Amino acid sequence: MTPADSFRSAVESRDLAALDGLFTDDIRFYSPVKFRPFEGKPMVLGLFGVLLRTFEDFRYVGNYAGTAETSTDGTTASSAVLVFRATVNGREIHGIDLLHFDDDGRIKEFTVMVRPQSAVHALGEAVFSGLVADGLLPAPADR
Repeated sequence: MTPADSFRSAVESRDLAALDGLFTDDIRFYSPVKFRPFEGKPMVLGLFGVLLRTFEDFRYVGNYAGTAETSTDGTTASSAVLVFRATVNGREIHGIDLLHFDDDGRIKEFTVMVRPQSAVHALGEAVFSGLVADGLLPAPADR
């Protein structure tokens, strides 16, 4: 089983414990709704807890393997692209997960891209609410 297959299996079975073993300690997660990446295994695992609750009817529908330059250190790493479809708050989402692996096959960098824009907005709101509810981000100050 490839590292991408292991990741896909963990996501499809909603197994956070399995995801823990697939990430490097210093993993970076680039979100379509946040400029700066989420950094470190505890934060990324917390984010995945929220994502697994937020996505409805999540399914991978394709995959590609190869290599790509990472944003983290500019090196070329073994990579996989997993194509997915899902629903968030009634919005259909089409997206990709771009995974970069270290030499041991663990995910060191993760980028998500989704479309359309209305789905990106719905996803951002749902994930932000979940991160606040889980105590991973502070609640916004009242205005």
